[in-house]
Amino acid sequence: MTVVTEQEIASYVGRVRAALADLPPAVRDELLEELPEHLAEVAVEGEGSLTERLGPPEAYAVELRAAAGVAAPAGGANLDQRISAVVGKGRERLRAVDTRLGPVLGYARLSEFLRLLRPAWWLLRGYLVAMLVTVMVTGEPFGLLPRLGGSTLAALLLLAATVAGSVWLGRRSATLGRRPTWVLHLSSAFLVIFGLVGFFDADSRAAQDGYGYHEVYTDQYSGVRDVYVYDSEGRLVEGVRLFDQNGEPIRLGGPWCDEARERLEPGESYVDPMQQPYPYCPQHAPFQLRGPGPSATPAAVPTSGPDPAGTPIGDPSASPSAVPTSEAPAVTPTPTS
Repeated sequence: MTVVTEQEIASYVGRVRAALADLPPAVRDELLEELPEHLAEVAVEGEGSLTERLGPPEAYAVELRAAAGVAAPAGGANLDQRISAVVGKGRERLRAVDTRLGPVLGYARLSEFLRLLRPAWWLLRGYLVAMLVTVMVTGEPFGLLPRLGGSTLAALLLLAATVAGSVWLGRRSATLGRRPTWVLHLSSAFLVIFGLVGFFDADSRAAQDGYGYHEVYTDQYSGVRDVYVYDSEGRLVEGVRLFDQNGEPIRLGGPWCDEARERLEPGESYVDPMQQPYPYCPQHAPFQLRGPGPSATPAAVPTSGPDPAGTPIGDPSASPSAVPTSEAPAVTPTPTS
């Protein structure tokens, strides 16, 4: 918790007084008469420095001028005063939003509820840092857990280190100076953007794999539109589905020919590649089997000539019990009941 000291209040009042140095002393003293008491009340109301809650003293001086209807110096406000005025107005609007949204969540101010979420943000920040390191080191897309060389132990150690560092920094963020605080805020904003982009990217990849198929986007297969599989006899095999070593289906290309649209159901206008086996367009196969395929030819049975025993097969004197090997005796079916 940041405690506002009397020295800080006096320093803030002094800078406001310096910003109003062009005014007559009587007018300036009147504007600053109740400022120390007001700053003391603000210091008691919540956490953070006076500059964090009220804006720079120069911007506060501009607000005092506007409230009192006192014109700015004849030369006009310099660049620092203009920037401070813009920052002051922005902070004023944020305070108004803070006050309006607080009761919706059951708190006087929204900032009070957000302070309760600081530990959760510290954990999330450490997780996002681990994911950022993983993406930068490995070049892999955003996932659910950090991966370092395929080692789960290294990933867990990285995650533990980043989360512990984020918690340590969060507990000491109140003691940081103005410039380190701004750096911390900017880095936090960057991590939030990185997390949102990674989340939507992971969601998009999960949607593409909704049917379990993996799209292949490599230089080697980037131009593949169809896959044709042939058997050992050179004949085209249709209705093929491909799987990797883990049993996950692989999907390359997509229905690209007019014939693929002929398989559409009535009322459909889109050929879903996830529902189509390979090849999508068998009519466009790069190789076609020429002529009839191989067929089995029965072995020729000689009709004459001596057998190994010396008896001519076609001799009438052959034993009548000889039955041609190509014929089997007829079997009369016997009824079972």
